[in-house]
Amino acid sequence: MAESCYLDELNESQRKAVLYNDGPMLVIAGAGSGKTRVLTYKIAYLLDHGYEPWSVLALTFTNKAAREMKERIARQVGINRARYLWMGTFHSIFSRILRMEAEKIGFTSSFTIYDSADSKSLIKAIVKELQLDDKVYKPGMIQSRISNAKNHLVSPQAYAASAEMREADKAAKIPLAGDIYLRYCERCRQGNAMDFDDLLVYTYRLFREHPDVCKGYAAKFRYVLVDEYQDTNYAQHCIVLQLTQEHRRICVVGDDAQSIYSFRGANIDNILNFTRQYKDALLFKLEQNYRSTQTIVKAANSLIEKNRQQIQKNVFSENDKGEPIPVSCAYSDVEEGEIVANKIVELHRRGGYAYHDCAVLYRTNAQSRIFEEALRRKGIPYQVYGGLSFYQRKEIKDVIAYFRLAVNPNDEEAFKRVINYPARGIGDTTLNKLVDAATKQHVSLWEVLNEPLAYGLSLNKGTAAKLQAFRDLIAGFVSGAPEKDAYTLGQDIVRRSGIINDIYQDRTPENLSRQENIEELISGIHDFCSDREEEGDSHILLADYLSEVSLLTDQDGEKDDNVSKVTLMTIHSAKGLEFPNVFVVGMEEGLFPGISADNPRSLEEERRLFYVAITRAESHCYLSYAKSRFRYGKMEFGNPSRFLRDIDTKFLCLPAGEQLARQVEIGAGRFRKEIAGGFRRPEVRSYDTGGPSMFDGGEMPQEPHRFVAPRKLRKIDSSSVPASSSVGQMSGDSLEGKHIEHERFGRGVVEKVEGAGDNRKATVRFENAGVKQLLLKFARFKVCE
Repeated sequence: MAESCYLDELNESQRKAVLYNDGPMLVIAGAGSGKTRVLTYKIAYLLDHGYEPWSVLALTFTNKAAREMKERIARQVGINRARYLWMGTFHSIFSRILRMEAEKIGFTSSFTIYDSADSKSLIKAIVKELQLDDKVYKPGMIQSRISNAKNHLVSPQAYAASAEMREADKAAKIPLAGDIYLRYCERCRQGNAMDFDDLLVYTYRLFREHPDVCKGYAAKFRYVLVDEYQDTNYAQHCIVLQLTQEHRRICVVGDDAQSIYSFRGANIDNILNFTRQYKDALLFKLEQNYRSTQTIVKAANSLIEKNRQQIQKNVFSENDKGEPIPVSCAYSDVEEGEIVANKIVELHRRGGYAYHDCAVLYRTNAQSRIFEEALRRKGIPYQVYGGLSFYQRKEIKDVIAYFRLAVNPNDEEAFKRVINYPARGIGDTTLNKLVDAATKQHVSLWEVLNEPLAYGLSLNKGTAAKLQAFRDLIAGFVSGAPEKDAYTLGQDIVRRSGIINDIYQDRTPENLSRQENIEELISGIHDFCSDREEEGDSHILLADYLSEVSLLTDQDGEKDDNVSKVTLMTIHSAKGLEFPNVFVVGMEEGLFPGISADNPRSLEEERRLFYVAITRAESHCYLSYAKSRFRYGKMEFGNPSRFLRDIDTKFLCLPAGEQLARQVEIGAGRFRKEIAGGFRRPEVRSYDTGGPSMFDGGEMPQEPHRFVAPRKLRKIDSSSVPASSSVGQMSGDSLEGKHIEHERFGRGVVEKVEGAGDNRKATVRFENAGVKQLLLKFARFKVCE
């Protein structure tokens, strides 16, 4: 394609950014503004104006981005020229340089690159050598600490010399973390190996300790481009500076409003301070959004303008105006799932959208369960993007395996999965002896465990004691299976098995996600029990729950890549993607923003995350929040997120009677007081949530702010029945035709009441949850005024 032809495809702002190449430049690219096109055409323009391909260095964050950009460039300048570009991720480019210069930093060119599993394995070995407790010095946590130090270019020696880091390690009860870091680096060097973080650290050290080498590469790379600059960490920023501080031909592209990866080490200050670091830098702004409707763009603008730390820009759209963004208020997380699923059905049947045109975005992985189950109930195909379906996640399968053993101790696969999880010193050798004995005697592993001597199992005293402790643990669960309800026994298993102690050892992002998933599983059991109780079941056992969940896990295995599917994903995973219809769910204080957003800097990142969520939408964006969620072992009542108030209301369609600003400002107590006093609950429930939480003793999250009722509810009182009457004693005439508000299913109409006494049932048609039969003895609802 001729040069003039591809330049004609650019708008004025994009064109200016492509044509300027005389000094450092920062391109702030708003959401949907054609950032990749500008980078692609800029590189093509450089190649058309005297730059050889091998003199251009383009750094990206994913191999996919590098591959797509190189393909686009090849279409402009030809594949033979494009192939010689130095284009790739930071790690891939720097590993090439290090292999050529390895001897200068004490390695050979054949050094190994350790992946995360390799690093963790080495750390685990070092912890064992130092005779430390790996339940305290957890390899994953130590690995995270070492990675963070390296990303800030903190050497083991500097780490050990830092009083601040020593104090932090003491507070975390890992005072010898610095020693492990030092030994880890020594062992990597001895093994001629580098981990991913080392690829940055040693590149920086190479350029710092060998100025001639740095000068050589700076001369080689006549022009340096960096994509997604807001996501760079300190080490990456320093290396870019090393390469460009003399010739200063650098172009960085990004959007400070989409900086959402601080937990991975990204530092928004790199992009905010770029024009201070390069004082002669020019700033270019790409402000036309080609993706979204005008309403979506303006709503996102009104949100992000509340952030103080930002580069001001005025993103606009010339697309259709679009509809106001609907905000849905659900009575519970269960109803929120139904609201979203119903809307997807409507978009599919009436709007003509394929299922893959819809995405559900949530703050935490654990939230997927509610929406997975709501979509399943309506037969809507879906995929969990960038992760596993809820019931396929390791920690969930571990807990389910314990549940299966409690109901059926002869379950061999469940037995093998958890016999040494959490670690209790029962290794593969012992397990293989159990399997051999069971196979020879044609009995289950459980039977061998109960009578090891009778089945010829030869064990030393220590191993026998460990097996006996495991046997006693499972036997306790087995004895409770026919007596305790599913919720009580489920909590008991998670607590006594040691899983809670295992996953609450540290606060790494990985472990926080595992904690949230376990908590959500317990919430799911609570929901199951509540539903079954209201339907009239008096004794809901763990076996009943497993029968239900086995159907869900079976469906998880059904894959058909040719079927159009709704996408479920975290907002972090959604960055860089776009969909015609986007649902942003769980918009509540304590969830989004999360409870960890306890300072202005972290709160602004949460707001940027919400901005990213909204700007994924092309045609429709839907926001929703729930008044109540079962979390941390009890029912939580929350306020709608403050971020909803940040959006100018002229771009929103609020629920009838809702006043978001007023709700957020008024505060805590009223709704919870009304709920506690008004929703009908049984006097005694074996899995009631009033007692101690299963997470007591662990790191309990703070409670979110409480929700203020948007509409006035009232108890069923003397205005409808005698004061001494219960809901279950009301006459059919008293309830039939009444509008009710249920604690979890929301608004509905009682169509009929039948039965007598404790067996009296109401058939209710709910606005979002469909038709349900509720046993009035246990029904938790109010009659509307």
